[in-house]
Amino acid sequence: MKKFIFYIVKILTAIILLAIFLDGLYTYIFMKSENRGKIEAVVNSKAKKYDVVILGSSRANNHFVSQMFENNGLQTFNYGMSGGHLFEASLLLKLMIERKYEIKNIILEADLNLSNDQESEGVAAKFLPYIHSSEVIKNHFAAEPIFKELYYVPFYRYIKFDSKIGFREIYKIAKEEKTNALDNLGYYPLQKHKNGNMKNNIVNLNPLPHNKYYEEIKRLCKKNNINFIPVMTPMCENVVGMNYFDKVKKAYPEIHNYENVVAENKYFSSCGHMTDEGAKLFTGRIIHDFF
Repeated sequence: MKKFIFYIVKILTAIILLAIFLDGLYTYIFMKSENRGKIEAVVNSKAKKYDVVILGSSRANNHFVSQMFENNGLQTFNYGMSGGHLFEASLLLKLMIERKYEIKNIILEADLNLSNDQESEGVAAKFLPYIHSSEVIKNHFAAEPIFKELYYVPFYRYIKFDSKIGFREIYKIAKEEKTNALDNLGYYPLQKHKNGNMKNNIVNLNPLPHNKYYEEIKRLCKKNNINFIPVMTPMCENVVGMNYFDKVKKAYPEIHNYENVVAENKYFSSCGHMTDEGAKLFTGRIIHDFF
């Protein structure tokens, strides 16, 4: 019996040591990554200066043409993240501030993402390799239900989110494979597709009266003397439930409503995402109105 127990202890010890080793190895590789995505590009960066930083979901990523700002003499990067929520946008801004970025203006896409204050699991996972190296990331995740497992159990986060930060991603980082996330100054242009979903029903969608992470971004901008420009971006003309944007305006009167600036279906790749042509029309209007 003693031999059996001793054997089990040896196996468990070996597993724990292996987990600690792999955790350290994966983290080390992620700390060397700078060209796979926007999160690691910020985490592993030094101080930068921007006239305009764009934050939000894919409706920021696909709607703000960074080069048009640059053409007007405004140093700009679009940090919108497809699938992201305000949870991730707020954390990204905190990391920029932690790294001493100098930012004059923040444009925040704040519309559909105001309806929740939860993390976007797939996007949030990409911050987790750095949870031990950044107090900002640690504190941002501290209220999450599985924080203790993520923080204290070695290699747990890499197993749980293997599809995002597991072996495949490690392999691509090691091979120095780039993605298109940082192309076009962060802006991702879309084209018109005949099979694009041109129907959307947001009747049951409601903005939270006090979205935690929207308010956090707002406070961070005020504290750091950043001009805060929250905007609602366009949707196609046949959306059902467009009074959602009226609800947003009522709850957050400071948010600028641009949902109907571009409306014709021909300017949309899908009902919630404009084509490159539509994005250029929209961006031109934003530059005209604010810059």
